[in-house]
Amino acid sequence: MRYWIVTIALLLSSLAWAKGPSILPSSFNGWKLSPASVKTSSDPAAADAADFAVLKEYGFTDFQSATYSRGGRMMQVKAARFADASGAFGAFTFYRQPQMQTEQIGDGATSNNSRILFHRGNILVDVTLQQVTAMSAADLRALAEALPLAQGQVAACPPCQGRLPKHSLRPNSERYIVGPVALERLGVPIPASLVDFTKGAEVEFGKYHSSIGEGSMTLIEYPTPQIAGDRMRAIQAASLPGGPFFYKRSGPLLIAINGSISESDAQSLLGMVNYDADVTPLQPTRPNPKEDRGAFVVALILLVVVVLGVALVLSLAFGGLRLIARKFFPNRVFGRHDAAEIIRLNLK
Repeated sequence: MRYWIVTIALLLSSLAWAKGPSILPSSFNGWKLSPASVKTSSDPAAADAADFAVLKEYGFTDFQSATYSRGGRMMQVKAARFADASGAFGAFTFYRQPQMQTEQIGDGATSNNSRILFHRGNILVDVTLQQVTAMSAADLRALAEALPLAQGQVAACPPCQGRLPKHSLRPNSERYIVGPVALERLGVPIPASLVDFTKGAEVEFGKYHSSIGEGSMTLIEYPTPQIAGDRMRAIQAASLPGGPFFYKRSGPLLIAINGSISESDAQSLLGMVNYDADVTPLQPTRPNPKEDRGAFVVALILLVVVVLGVALVLSLAFGGLRLIARKFFPNRVFGRHDAAEIIRLNLK
């Protein structure tokens, strides 16, 4: 009987370990978690039954929800964890709405009355407050700090984040997309078949105010400029609705603008997007002379040896010249009898 109990305990502990550490903290800033309210799942449908396929595209790993209480007030918290920070950021842009207000919580946040959406590292958090107070923002910042912190590559943000020009960009319209399902759900004018996510494409999409209406920018980043050039030719050859379209390629970036926007406004926006290669300098093969103390000591010793050697050679040369002069020119240059080598006072 004991053998079966130990086996079951080990099995349950291994399953708990496989799910990874808990996402939500037991308490923060006076808010206490209700253990009976905690729900954990690795099924994206448990987090969002309607858009679970989108969560899978962003690299969803697990989900946890719970209820917190403090002073008779309640707070509902849902947290989804992703394979990296890019997934959490992408899901954040997918769920935020244009009417939401920007907040300073975690790595980015928006709010709409009692609902607050924010992401920190590789975790996306959706909070519903029973009552909004002056301390609500501080409480949620404490919650963000209490979340498990991503490390290394998991914490890396998407490379194309923030490439969209901010001029005339509609608030909260920016989207980061890594798969065809989110691309279709968000109404991007270029279909997934032309974007071709199998080539490693990452998409940023945003809407802009123009002098005659509203336009949209689709920015696609590919691994190489060659792929971007091939995809641009394929997209330009296609007959797409929602035109006119204006295109530009800058390195591995493909930029398309369409909608109710004038050509001058479109060209102005296109001119604001340019690819700048991130060049990593090579590491020095030798230590910096200003920081290499060992090399300084060796150089100092060599200098002393060289100076002593030069002094020895000069002294031998001078002594040799005196001997040669005395031998071949006696009493002429050195050693003359009238040349007193020592000054005498002759006091006697």
